[in-house]
Amino acid sequence: MAAAALLRGTAPGRGGPAWRWRLRAAPGRRLDHTSGLHGGDAAGGPAWACFPLGERALLRVRGPDSAPFLLGLLTNELPLPGPADGAGPPPARAGYAHFLNVQGRTLYDVILYGLLERTDQAPAFLLECDRAALGALQRHLALHRVRRKVTVEPRPELRVWAVLPGSPEEACGAAPLQEPAGSVAILARDPRTSRMGWRLLAEGQGPALVPGGRLGELQDYHRHRYQQGVPEGVHDLPPGVALPLESNLAFMNGVSFTKGCYVGQELTARTHHMGVIRKRLFPVQFSGPLPASGIAPGTSVLTESGQAAVWTSCL
Repeated sequence: MAAAALLRGTAPGRGGPAWRWRLRAAPGRRLDHTSGLHGGDAAGGPAWACFPLGERALLRVRGPDSAPFLLGLLTNELPLPGPADGAGPPPARAGYAHFLNVQGRTLYDVILYGLLERTDQAPAFLLECDRAALGALQRHLALHRVRRKVTVEPRPELRVWAVLPGSPEEACGAAPLQEPAGSVAILARDPRTSRMGWRLLAEGQGPALVPGGRLGELQDYHRHRYQQGVPEGVHDLPPGVALPLESNLAFMNGVSFTKGCYVGQELTARTHHMGVIRKRLFPVQFSGPLPASGIAPGTSVLTESGQAAVWTSCL
């Protein structure tokens, strides 16, 4: 039996029982940001697997001051919509970023979608976040809103879907999906890495909106995500614990080192320019028998040399 896991660096063990495992890092691959996906062979079976991400939720931030408001809080530039191809509004674009606290540690990871609700309006943004952190993120935004003309509201009618090709390991290719015509849906490439496929926001069922789509097993999505070393949500990124660069933010195109000031920027910039990151997330695979009761998050895991790898999460 094998398990995929995300571990956070190495640190000296500090008492308590520890499982001793032979750790073998997953094959070293730099996250790939090239565009497109393999669509699979439609004649041989479903081309796309659609995974309902019930643990993800959406907030809409809109108003004349929405862009400068978010720029002062996020680690990255905003995904502003590009020019429209036709008479309709420009398509949504997606970006990845973290909200930080004043100590420069990650509070919430978000995928942002920039859209124009009407071409004569200022851009609005959808923030995809962990559902467990939805209330805390709303309070965080309200705390910093002050007198800005910004409205923050949840969008519970929209569901978040991850869309991967039939063979997730072949998630880089040249057959892009097209946004469903005539539907109330947003389809955008996952901005973290092309190996994570596409993100679909829709009121209806995801497989019905994707040609050749089928419903996928959520565990398969998370296993694929772990194999890419991509953290997601409060289980992988406990609020206020890790520095963003320890969580592969720079590898996932989630931070800009040239944008204006934002909360937590000083430590992030200093860490980057000093080039000293003592620990970070990386994917590993356990080989051999596992305890019958499984492995609880936070369990000490020792490498073959006896060093402790700080536990994050496991599948």
